[in-house]
Amino acid sequence: MTPQEVLEIGREAMQVTMYLAAPLLLTALIVGLLIGMIQAATQIQEMTLSFIPKLIGMAIALIVSGTWMLHLIMNFTTRLFENIPSMVGG
Repeated sequence: MTPQEVLEIGREAMQVTMYLAAPLLLTALIVGLLIGMIQAATQIQEMTLSFIPKLIGMAIALIVSGTWMLHLIMNFTTRLFENIPSMVGG
């Protein structure tokens, strides 16, 4: 296994991680911005007010994108396991 192959596997793993994290992080960002705008408009500066909407938004995002996320990680892991014999040179 060459260093180039190791770097390629690492790059692909980082890319899969980014794809898995993106739906939840973007949902939390969008909900947080919306709640922040509402708090600024109403001058209610309660820090715990944004927690429950973010939690609900992230749960909805996980329900919506969960199947896709599961397929993505399963495909990556399956390809990785299938390529182990060629990686060790056997």
